[in-house]
Amino acid sequence: MSDKPSVTVHADLCKACGLCIIHCPKGTLVASDKINVLGYPTTVVANDDCIGCANCYLICPEPGAITLVKP
Repeated sequence: MSDKPSVTVHADLCKACGLCIIHCPKGTLVASDKINVLGYPTTVVANDDCIGCANCYLICPEPGAITLVKP
C-alpha cells in the first residue's frame, strides 16, 4: 500500500463535465480523447501528485465516478 493518496476516475461513469479538473489544485486530472461507453470523452489521471484534498470526489455529480484512497 502506498503512503500517498491516490485518485481513480472510473471512465465508464464519467460524463466529461470537467468539474474535477477545474477543482484539482495539483493538476492531477486532465481531459482525454478517450471515449467511454456513454459516448463522452473521459477524464484521466495525469500524474501521481494527488494530495488527497477530495475536491474532485466532492464536486463530481456522478456517483461512483471518482474514488479517492487516502493512506
